[in-house]
Amino acid sequence: MNRRFVSIEASRNETFGQRSFLPRHSLAYQSSMASNVGVFLERFFPSRAKYDQIDEDADPVATQERWLKKYYFARVAFSAVWVTAAFSFGDNYPLAAAILLVIYPLWDAAAVLVDAQHSGGLAANHPHAINLLVSLATTVLVLVAVIISMHWVFFVYGAWAILSGLMQLGSAVRRWKTAGAQWAQILSGGQSALAGGFFIFQATQSMDPSIKGIAGYAAFGAFYFLVSALWLTVKGLRAQKPANDDF
Repeated sequence: MNRRFVSIEASRNETFGQRSFLPRHSLAYQSSMASNVGVFLERFFPSRAKYDQIDEDADPVATQERWLKKYYFARVAFSAVWVTAAFSFGDNYPLAAAILLVIYPLWDAAAVLVDAQHSGGLAANHPHAINLLVSLATTVLVLVAVIISMHWVFFVYGAWAILSGLMQLGSAVRRWKTAGAQWAQILSGGQSALAGGFFIFQATQSMDPSIKGIAGYAAFGAFYFLVSALWLTVKGLRAQKPANDDF
């Protein structure tokens, strides 16, 4: 009779001094590692949620949705400026294109960090913590890739789009019961992952890819953020409308 043995030997995380007896390939072990990443990052970037909800009687769901509305509109505004610049100067000014390509993942890292700080902190939002690290690593890799070729840039952007899309999808699923308009973020995350695969395919072709391809990807992302922002705006207006008992 064949027997399958799974090693559950203790593994030490030197950063946190914790021991885990979970199998290294298990989902629970991976989730524990993601939690440790969030806890570690929150030492440097603490949650700011306590500053957002001064009124203890305020509805936490409404408070979260007000923040998300501002956050989504801010992402739309940045993307609109970035996409316009990419279409206007990207192909004719290589230096401008390089700067734009480095700025985009750096902005995403900053945006994800601020969102996490206003949503309970990085320790409570594992997808945000991982997404932050991925976007920062992408910034560094793009900084190197723009010196080599656009094929390398598209390969890096493709990997980033896949990973960040999955993290965005994960964040939206976690927020599904506590905030509205998350269906648009789920669609955005899924499309981002698909676009990432297409970027990697383009990176393998002989024809030089253009920054306009990435600009189109950013435009679609902005569209989904706009849908979420408008959805939350309408929801907030409906909630503020007083009920008329006379009719």
